[in-house]
Amino acid sequence: MRRVLPALGLAGALLATLVTTGAAGPASAHGSGDRPSRSSAEPLVIAHRGASGYRPEHTLEAFRLAIRMGADYIEPDLVATRDGVLVARHENEISGTTDVATRTEFLGRKATKTIDGVSVTGWFTEDFTLTELKTLRAKERLPLVRPTNTTFDGRFEVPTLQEVVDLARSEGRRLGRTVGIYPETKHPTYFQSIGLPLEEPLVDLLRRNRLTGRKAPVIVQSFETANLRKLDKMTDVRLAQLLDAAGKPYDFVVSGDPRTYQDLAKAANLKWISTYADGVGTNKNLLVPRDAGGKLLAPTTVVRDAHRVGLVVHAWTFRAENQFLPTDFRLGADPNARGDLTAEYELFYGLGLDGVFADQPDTAVAARAGLPD
Repeated sequence: MRRVLPALGLAGALLATLVTTGAAGPASAHGSGDRPSRSSAEPLVIAHRGASGYRPEHTLEAFRLAIRMGADYIEPDLVATRDGVLVARHENEISGTTDVATRTEFLGRKATKTIDGVSVTGWFTEDFTLTELKTLRAKERLPLVRPTNTTFDGRFEVPTLQEVVDLARSEGRRLGRTVGIYPETKHPTYFQSIGLPLEEPLVDLLRRNRLTGRKAPVIVQSFETANLRKLDKMTDVRLAQLLDAAGKPYDFVVSGDPRTYQDLAKAANLKWISTYADGVGTNKNLLVPRDAGGKLLAPTTVVRDAHRVGLVVHAWTFRAENQFLPTDFRLGADPNARGDLTAEYELFYGLGLDGVFADQPDTAVAARAGLPD
């Protein structure tokens, strides 16, 4: 049986409602049975876009700080430049994360495009060469929520994936430990449609850096399924299927597949996911839903069901500010003030999670240190 934290108020009461069953069930057929079984090791701390609670996201400084705070993995979202270089940005539309809108030389690049069925206006990485993109400077994406982060606006470049890999290795050597990378392919169907597929340059980069085996400190994730199934045939690194609490993968929209993310979180579809992926990265609300007022409801069986078919479960996103927490763990009325994030970690760690995506990775490391042996 997975270890469960001692009852701690509401977290303990919620955990008590979760039905646990001893055996983990059969292993997945993915990888011809060569996938390592679930480990009893402590859960991973994955720095969500770096230490994005303290520095502008997807900058080398955010990733460096996250590593020094004890993160096991750093997570860059990947989009492509016009010349096919993978860079770390939350979206290919970059007006919210760089100073591009203030750069008069690029005013003519502003465009309106349809990305995954949604009309988006702004500036897009695929319209810039890497050299041009490197002239831009990053800025805080949530300035009203994290005003202290804005003091770093204009200081940092947009990093390439290679620079993120180099940083993970250099910082890992300095600290005497391995630091993994957990890249997400953003809008793969869209990038495929414009002749800039993400999979080939990603696999090529991993090969050049000798990050190719199942034990390599790499996990590749995506909200779409088709590109993960393609990657499963191209590389042996571990893969994670992202599952949101609403909507459906965009490749399902294109192909006419009626299944939603909530459908994919059901036991039968988790078994299907295990044929091409090693884990799932789930919205927290798929694991512990909230009611209309933001109050926590009883946990679901997603963690148990995923473990039964050999999938690890990593949940996202853990953020300290009240507005991102369930009402049960908010402190005071200020939506941007910090709430009781430790209580949320205690609840989710107690479900038997294998990892968490955190904007403030130091908080996840500290909460993990308090787990019982």
